[in-house]
Parts: sequence; C-alpha cells; structure tokens
Amino acid sequence: MAFSVKDEATDNAVRRLAKLKNKSLTDTIREAVELEYQRARGKVPLTERLERLSERYRAFPANGMQADKAFFDDLSGDA
Repeated sequence: MAFSVKDEATDNAVRRLAKLKNKSLTDTIREAVELEYQRARGKVPLTERLERLSERYRAFPANGMQADKAFFDDLSGDA
C-alpha cells in the first residue's frame, strides 16, 4: 500500500517534521495521523462546551449583591 503525495508543500512539511524528529517518512506520517485522529475524536463540540460552562455558571447561588464597577475598573486600570 502506498500513498503518493503530489503536493510539494505537503511533501516538504512531512520531510521537515521527519528530519526534526529523526524518523522515517512512514513513521512521521503514521504518528501525525494517529495524533490528529485522537485529537479530533476527543474534541467536544463548542456548543457542548458552552452548555457545560453555562450549567456551571447557573449552579452558583444568587446572593443579591451587585458588582462593584469601581472595583473592577480599578483592577483593569480604567480608574
């Protein structure tokens, strides 16, 4: 089984990475593809991440206090 890379930029990128890691082209491609596959498979969609964040935010109890604008302005240097 063989792959034929017909894109010069891709070929150069793989060769640069292989040289940097002191690995063969095959090992470099295999490692890069496996790592990308694992990363993509484990990626949680943005909507799910935002929903989790929203749930955490809503879990905080309301204390009825108002934010002190002057305090936060001072922290950010907008005093």
